[in-house]
Amino acid sequence: MSDPRIAALESQVAALSQELVLLRDMQAIRTLHFTYGYCMDKWLFKEIVDLFAEGCELRFLNGIWRGKEGAKRLYSWTEGMYGPRDGMLAEHVICQDIVHVAPDRSRAWGRFRALLQIGAHEDFAQHFPPSFKETFWEAGIHENEYVLEDGVWKIALFNYRLTFQAPYEGGWAKSPDHPIMITPWAGTYPEVPDGPDELRPVPAQWPSASFMPFHYVHPVTGKPLGEGINSIQEPRP
Repeated sequence: MSDPRIAALESQVAALSQELVLLRDMQAIRTLHFTYGYCMDKWLFKEIVDLFAEGCELRFLNGIWRGKEGAKRLYSWTEGMYGPRDGMLAEHVICQDIVHVAPDRSRAWGRFRALLQIGAHEDFAQHFPPSFKETFWEAGIHENEYVLEDGVWKIALFNYRLTFQAPYEGGWAKSPDHPIMITPWAGTYPEVPDGPDELRPVPAQWPSASFMPFHYVHPVTGKPLGEGINSIQEPRP
């Protein structure tokens, strides 16, 4: 006859082991996304593409890119420049991380805030693409999804929405309601060499109201966060 105490201990150990696995997964996803930020700081675009799963999707401004080939196109906006260089400032502060992993580990979700300081020093501006010469602040929200690929967590859905971009001179009170550095794409790939696979409306950015839906529910009430905020959830036409 089996000892019920042993059975209870075995059940407890199994539950704790599962919890430990999920906690390790959460830490791996945080490391993955924070590494994305550090690589963006130094224009390590080859390494950034390696963070994505084979069947990934990337949503940015008015475009949707699919697969790692799509990721390569999106991160080609520096016109071939790779790595740090004199005069370059591209600081990405990634914070306020909230990560959830499915119990069966089939999927994971992460919400992160990004705060950026971008631009070229005036003494070196002539060495950078025209889109990089303005100095500005940027903030945005990531609502990403992740998958295990060969036992390693990778980005399955990259979904980044600008909150605002503000010129350094003048501050956020002078924020335009359109992107400062990268303009929306005029068409799709291959007609536009670095273009997306699909166009979509540009999501609103401040001073227009915007709302990036949460992947998780209210931690106390269990209800959707921002339920009923429909007028500003969808990208503007």
